[in-house]
Amino acid sequence: MEDRAVLGISLVAAPSGTGCLECLSGDGPGWWLHLRRCAQCGHIGCCDSSPSQHASAHARTEGHPVMRSFEPGEDWFYEHTTKKFFRGPRLPDPQSRPVEQPAPAPADKVPADWQERIHR
Repeated sequence: MEDRAVLGISLVAAPSGTGCLECLSGDGPGWWLHLRRCAQCGHIGCCDSSPSQHASAHARTEGHPVMRSFEPGEDWFYEHTTKKFFRGPRLPDPQSRPVEQPAPAPADKVPADWQERIHR
């Protein structure tokens, strides 16, 4: 990973919530494996291993190419246009989903065979 300034990162945009916005709104099966945060607007979406891949869809449709992990203990950024990981600035809190929130989540929506349903 490299340190560098990147367009598309807002130092004021707070996260949209603690779960995937679209999954919680009923778009797709309603559960995710891991969460990603749009570094430009704060949108929280599910990762590319999740069934619906809402974070990448957001990057494409909104033209917001930079995302950050929204998982506890992870602080990496990823730029969709260059397909590179990098270190970036601290974004407004919270830095991740709550530690007590399971992954995958939400627990009541995760099917018993979830491992067979993720993208690898």
